[in-house]
Amino acid sequence: MKFPLKPKLLLLADVFDALTSRRPYKDAWSNDDAFQRLLFLADTKLDRKCVEALLKNRAEVEVIQQQFREELFA
Repeated sequence: MKFPLKPKLLLLADVFDALTSRRPYKDAWSNDDAFQRLLFLADTKLDRKCVEALLKNRAEVEVIQQQFREELFA
């Protein structure tokens, strides 16, 4: 079954955000670790072309992360 592009992108963004965000039950992963996991999931759970596009635009992704960085209060 072929899925439309938008759901593929949303899934990728959601997984990347979940991996790189701190949660009450886990620490945030580094981008390096998250990208490695995304590559591992490519072709099985995620669309390889979408993952490769994200990796190709890593610098832009990191700028966006800085703009929306969560402030943690202890």
